[in-house]
Amino acid sequence: MKRGDILLIGLVVVIALAFIIPRWFDRDASEKNHNELRTAKITVDGKLFKEVTLTKEEQTVEVKNEHGLNILKIHDYGIEMFDADCPDKVCLSFGFVDRTGGTIICLPHKLMVEIEGPSEEDGIDATVK
Repeated sequence: MKRGDILLIGLVVVIALAFIIPRWFDRDASEKNHNELRTAKITVDGKLFKEVTLTKEEQTVEVKNEHGLNILKIHDYGIEMFDADCPDKVCLSFGFVDRTGGTIICLPHKLMVEIEGPSEEDGIDATVK
């Protein structure tokens, strides 16, 4: 390798880093802003029960009504159904939901949890071949 080859490789690396490094800092800032603005809207039988802000700290919300009891767990800027006394327990299979527009539904208890906030700008969710 000659001196010119080393300079050319160094120049390519510096240019690549100039494009990559700002994206790291921008992504961290945008994730923080998106996470702070998200809320979960909990409705029972079509009526608003409670609206909670999704935080990193762990919180528990109990939804008790004439249809039954659901326990929601909020953590890491998302929400999940932790426990329910419905017979089929399908609502527990929704898992951890943290994206805007994500929902958890418990039909026997007529409960719906929907995440609201700024729109996701990720673009593609998945690709299929």
